[in-house]
Amino acid sequence: MINIKENEKLNILNHSCAHLLAHALKHLYPNAKFWVGPVVENGFYYDVDLGDQVLTEEDLPLIEKEMKKIAKSDKLIKRIELSKEEAKEMFKDDLYKLDLIERMDEEETIISAYKQDDFIDLCRGPHMPTTKSMKYFKLIKFSGAYWKGDAKNKMLQRIYGVCFDTEEDLNDYLNELEEAKLRDHRKIGKDLSIFMSHDLVGKGMPLWLPNGATIRKQLENYIYEKERKMGYYHVYTPCVGTVDLYKTSGHWDHYKENMFPTMKVDEEEFVLRPMNCPHHMLVYGNELHSYRDLPIRIGEFATDFRYEASGAVKGLERVRCMCQNDAHLFVRPDQIGEEFKKVVSLILDVYKDFGLKEYKFRLSLRDPLDKEKYFDDDNMWNEAESTLREVLNELGVEYFEAVGEAAFYGPKLDVEVKPAVGPEVTLSTCQLDFLLPRKFELTYVDSDGTKKIPVVLHRAIFGTFDRFTAFILEETKGVLPLWLAPIQLNVIPVNNQYHLQYANGVFEELKENGFRVELDDREEKLGYKMRESVMKKIPYSIILGQKEVDNRNISYRTHGSEETITVSIEEFIKLISDKIKNREV
Repeated sequence: MINIKENEKLNILNHSCAHLLAHALKHLYPNAKFWVGPVVENGFYYDVDLGDQVLTEEDLPLIEKEMKKIAKSDKLIKRIELSKEEAKEMFKDDLYKLDLIERMDEEETIISAYKQDDFIDLCRGPHMPTTKSMKYFKLIKFSGAYWKGDAKNKMLQRIYGVCFDTEEDLNDYLNELEEAKLRDHRKIGKDLSIFMSHDLVGKGMPLWLPNGATIRKQLENYIYEKERKMGYYHVYTPCVGTVDLYKTSGHWDHYKENMFPTMKVDEEEFVLRPMNCPHHMLVYGNELHSYRDLPIRIGEFATDFRYEASGAVKGLERVRCMCQNDAHLFVRPDQIGEEFKKVVSLILDVYKDFGLKEYKFRLSLRDPLDKEKYFDDDNMWNEAESTLREVLNELGVEYFEAVGEAAFYGPKLDVEVKPAVGPEVTLSTCQLDFLLPRKFELTYVDSDGTKKIPVVLHRAIFGTFDRFTAFILEETKGVLPLWLAPIQLNVIPVNNQYHLQYANGVFEELKENGFRVELDDREEKLGYKMRESVMKKIPYSIILGQKEVDNRNISYRTHGSEETITVSIEEFIKLISDKIKNREV
């Protein structure tokens, strides 16, 4: 989707349309008072106080009708300049506007307002010349919003809309919105019983239901095997740490605002861990290491906790409790290039298995002028950034550089993936770190007998299992590949009286072969059962009627197909086994 806020022409158009919305509301609700109506990435909104009037879905078409009437009247939109005192007098009965005026800078002696016919509102502008410019708009939704974003203040009503130059652009955008709704992992997660949330547990703390737990376990098994074959050692570490642990790592000074509050137990202060690197530093430091031991690759599927603002929390995509596909590679300086190559190759291999093709590499670098945000060691930063850049160039991987996006202890490679709808998301990361090994006094004995400090590569291939699951659900609309689907096969007898006994036998044989299979033995019509199987997005529905019983075979349909195929049970088991083994997308 286009970012309306960053498109100059659409920005002005949508800002003007926000005033058109307020104008229409003033006609329909004469006592309405307005707070702010900014342009946002996906259009505009206006916060309004309608007194006792509470908007419903039926009100939006009526508001749109009044907006179209005003737009068609082709009223001039005029800029008016006022002194602060004149502005206060003009809006003396509007506490929201008076608050805005009072909060303006002292140097702001001229205040601008925009007038269109019988409506006037404070605004810096610019605006379109006439109301007729706003032909192609749509009100999208409404919600509640506290005045100034403070829960102690009054709840206002926020109305969202969008405006385009042409009817075609508007329709394209609305179609994209509908597609986004169909792909929203929160809806899919609810429909397919993948995850849930509950206020008693807390915002951003998803509960993985059996279907979701199956998906996550398959993802864990998949990446575990790949890492095991590459020589990773997996560990389990506590999901809490002392404050001193994070003071040692430096996260306490640089990341504290993203952590949960401390907990005092006896004489120690603990905090829920936001990341795993400090724990893994201690795992490495538990033993003496020779240069021959390196690289040492320590991996963990680790539960972490990060404080996210309640407004930013979203399904599995943005959570406060997450499970990272994390690993830390301890290497000699001469091994950096080779290990970094292996990480990039693993990323590319995983993306191929999941059919991901639209992605780009971002090399996140420090801002050398910001001494506060980053560890202050110019030589370390220059060496680290140069190393990653050289490896990427050697690999022939296309990338772009992002200055100021590095972590405080080193540069990193992020992989930004283009989803089916919405903005790009970062899934995989790999970060070079010369600092943490120093902070934890990690060493290895080099070939000359001296102690040297290892270099650490932080890497996450899936990122978090939570976000990756959300991404895959939206990519596939919940139609997961056979190997990943929580229920792979659905056995459906046509008539329980005559076919259930045979169906039970088929069900047991498929289960014995390791497939995730369910038997629909409800007393319902075949059509109803088939529709439910489609709604559950089960890859294969096995239909067993009299012909199948007589011939001791099965008939099946794949999800999304109306074709029924009849084969022997042995052929079917081999077909499914091969598809799962090859992880066909």
